[in-house]
Amino acid sequence: MGLNDIQTRIAAACAEAGRAVDEVALIAVSKVQPLERVEAILEEGHLLFGENRVQEAAGKWPDFRVRFPDVSVHLIGPLQSNKTRQAFDLFEAIHSVDRPKLAQSIARLAQEEGRCPELFIQVNTGEEPQKAGILPGDADAFIQDCRAMDLPLRGLMCIPPVDEAPSLHFALLKKIAERNGLNGLSMGMSNDFEQAIAFGATHIRVGSAIFGERVPT
Repeated sequence: MGLNDIQTRIAAACAEAGRAVDEVALIAVSKVQPLERVEAILEEGHLLFGENRVQEAAGKWPDFRVRFPDVSVHLIGPLQSNKTRQAFDLFEAIHSVDRPKLAQSIARLAQEEGRCPELFIQVNTGEEPQKAGILPGDADAFIQDCRAMDLPLRGLMCIPPVDEAPSLHFALLKKIAERNGLNGLSMGMSNDFEQAIAFGATHIRVGSAIFGERVPT
């Protein structure tokens, strides 16, 4: 496994689905990875990364950006409303807009600063009580509310339940996005990104298959 292997598999999955390779952005999930592993992927020329926590990203990416100014970092984990300002300074996109309070916090700050990261609404497609995200039945109204706040919605994100076929959840996310005129689909991880590409994923989030197993802190 490694970056080249994943890129080869993405190309094959795109060919199978009749899609262009440049329609799918590979987010290298660098959370809880040693700095030397992240640096190695940067030096291979990959410039799109994903982080789960604001605090971890703050300790990692400002230094890397000095050497790799074209890097783009996306927040793919939960965001506390009180860390919105810090997130604006660290991330080009936020994939986890999952509740009205957070959307309002982002909207206030966007108005104040005159800028905003791209946003994905996280949908809890499996309706799992322990998981963040807007319920599918509430998604249309929440999308409308976000648009009313002039938020720059790029699309939707989901994390399928581990014990269910991911394709069901990818299909549901795509359906919600299509009926709301959104074309960004952040879905698919190391074990299922080929299926996600078949269902129209525009952003896939791959960590361990690129970097190796995570090293817990």
